[in-house]
Amino acid sequence: MTVDELRSALARIPSVPLASGPSPVMPMTRLSHALGGGPRLLVKRDDVLDFGFGGNKVRKLALLAAAAQRDGADTLVTAGAIQSNHARVTAAAAAALGMKAVLVLNAAPGAAVSGNAYLDRLLGAEIVLVESREARAQAMEEAAERLRRAGRRPFVIPVGGSTPLGACALVIAVLEFLEQIPAPNIIVHATSSGGTQAGLVAATRLLGVETGILGISADEDVSGIRAQIEQNLVGVADLLGVDRAAVRHGMPIVVDGDFVGAGYGRPTTAAREAIELVARTEGFFLDPVYTGKAMSGLIDYIRRGRFGSRETILFWHTGGQPALFA
Repeated sequence: MTVDELRSALARIPSVPLASGPSPVMPMTRLSHALGGGPRLLVKRDDVLDFGFGGNKVRKLALLAAAAQRDGADTLVTAGAIQSNHARVTAAAAAALGMKAVLVLNAAPGAAVSGNAYLDRLLGAEIVLVESREARAQAMEEAAERLRRAGRRPFVIPVGGSTPLGACALVIAVLEFLEQIPAPNIIVHATSSGGTQAGLVAATRLLGVETGILGISADEDVSGIRAQIEQNLVGVADLLGVDRAAVRHGMPIVVDGDFVGAGYGRPTTAAREAIELVARTEGFFLDPVYTGKAMSGLIDYIRRGRFGSRETILFWHTGGQPALFA
């Protein structure tokens, strides 16, 4: 599939303009020097997308919110952890588009209203607290049904916006960065609900780009992430009107669960060290839930010589800095 053919297929998917332009790609020369050399390091700064504190979820909500508008919805309903970046951007999108947001968030009793949780309330979202991740799906459906009975028109977005439509936002993002730089050898990013990785994999497979996609898991359920990626790949093909076989062959799906530590949302020593090292060498910030763990994986791979010295490695910064203040 050519770039023009893929761009034409994507143009049929409605979008709302949340961020005003592409996120930059920048070198990480000082970090590379601190690590003793090795591959060329670049970073794709989705953290600086200029909407709702940025992050890859801004890309997904541009498509998901457009679908909600098309369906005549007046309320966005989604779920996540108490410090969910996706929930925060959903609330911001709802506010910007004149909608209501209902967020089902799991948290321990007495959790502090800080970081993303504070921003959710600042954006005017209705918060429904549940005690576990397992309780979120039912609570979302109950919230949606309550809204319908009240005469509202809810649009339910799964956790992380990790649907085929959400994944298409990252297919668009690949076309964006291919206009900025030649295709790198490997893209490293944080993966959890699988939508971002599905989009990156789908784009490279559709275009025949031999860029490896390395997802560093922020969640202990690695097999579940892989299954979600596979499911979203099929859905992306269907949305774009291409043969499913086109997204089933190419560079392998790689999800590395060695850096998650004690579990989702639980910071690791390596992640804290990565956050500090990047701040002091490159002057930007990672978060302890996602990007800190992904960067700790990237650093470990470099120190172990798992990347070639002539390779170009792109770290996709998916945002999440409000969690630093949780």
